[in-house]
Amino acid sequence: MRRLRRAWATSAPCLLVLLVLAAPVRAVQPDEMLADPALEARARAISRDIRCPVCQGESIDDSAAPISRNLRLIIRERLVAGDTDGEVVDYIVARYGEFILFNPRANGSNLILWFAGPALFLAALAVAVAAQRRRIMPEARMTEAEETRLRDILKE
Repeated sequence: MRRLRRAWATSAPCLLVLLVLAAPVRAVQPDEMLADPALEARARAISRDIRCPVCQGESIDDSAAPISRNLRLIIRERLVAGDTDGEVVDYIVARYGEFILFNPRANGSNLILWFAGPALFLAALAVAVAAQRRRIMPEARMTEAEETRLRDILKE
């Protein structure tokens, strides 16, 4: 029992340090936040829809990469200057391309992205239905001669 207490006493501080170090870091720093809550909410909404160019799996709102911080600051500067949300997004897309958006716009060449998935699904479904129809064959009936022979075999 003493060993267990001693082990717990020595491992508890280590676990506490690990928990503190593993705590998620807040990406948006206090010095980035705007004083106006409405503008800050708009900036956060825009930031959630823009992909981090470095991380690529995170939005710039969640990323701690320096480029994400710069993009968050640009968004806030543009909003303070009076740009609409669409103008801010257009500005960033003009600099980084459509890839920067988590949800690509449904226009131009991006229409292929929007419709390729459902089109391929429907094509695969059509192939599966056609294959299933070919697989179903009508049950073959025995001829009169075969039925007579079967009865004779069963009688023996």
